[in-house]
Amino acid sequence: MEYLNRIILGDCEEILKKLPANSVDLIFTSPPYADQRQSTYGGIGPDEYVDWFLPKATQFQRVLKSAGTFILNIKERVVDGERHTYVIELILKMRQQGWLWTEEFMWHKKNSYPGKWPNRFRDNWERLIQFNKDKNFKMYQEAVMVPVGDWAKVRLASLSETDKIRDVSRVGSGFGKNVSNWIGRDMVYPTNVIHMATECSNRNHSATFPVALPSWFIKLFTQPGEVVLDPFIGSGTTALAAVGLGRYFVGIDTSREYVEEAQQRILATQVRLPNIGERRNVYSTASSHSKVRSSR
Repeated sequence: MEYLNRIILGDCEEILKKLPANSVDLIFTSPPYADQRQSTYGGIGPDEYVDWFLPKATQFQRVLKSAGTFILNIKERVVDGERHTYVIELILKMRQQGWLWTEEFMWHKKNSYPGKWPNRFRDNWERLIQFNKDKNFKMYQEAVMVPVGDWAKVRLASLSETDKIRDVSRVGSGFGKNVSNWIGRDMVYPTNVIHMATECSNRNHSATFPVALPSWFIKLFTQPGEVVLDPFIGSGTTALAAVGLGRYFVGIDTSREYVEEAQQRILATQVRLPNIGERRNVYSTASSHSKVRSSR
């Protein structure tokens, strides 16, 4: 319990060796991309990236519960005019480690500004790759349902006879649909494309995602009182999301500057939300040794 609700300074590969096995419900993180964040994380080259990441993935696998989920936010970079394959290579190597490559989500950045490159267009999306240890993992799909949308007003107003039965795909895929199932429904399940703006308010970190992004996955894969780990926590966005949803967090980072900033953001959030301690009584603003600690 001593690690809960703390932002810890250090290398996650070493810190996680001290955590109990099977103690984390969700890992959500965005590690430094290849050749990125040179001043704060050293800038791992794309050819060395897989070897750098795999020992850390071993520890992620050890601390993650069998029904837990690991979400990896990462994107290939361009090297000598083409996309490097280090993300694809990492996926294949992690499968050899025993991970299941269960799903892949796409984060569409709604507020990306224009740009011009001689041989490509601007990146406007990032991968969020889902790994699991077991096929039977926890997932709470109802927690992320979305409004059905205006399409239903027209599409469901005049149904054909085919719409009222399970219409099997004509291409032989085995898939089918019954459009009438959605009559009277206000909420539906989302797709694996997540439309969110990038974070603009936190300018002290070089690669900040919005609080809404980890929040979406925390709701999908955990329940209140469970544990969320971010081993590259940066300025603390994942921890903020966990606090706001009544989950425990464990955050790790090698940058003292980011660790201190993350601690301050967590404390400030708890000041703005005085009822935070009422959420299963698991949060405390005690900051002994400049650490945010659990009250348990």
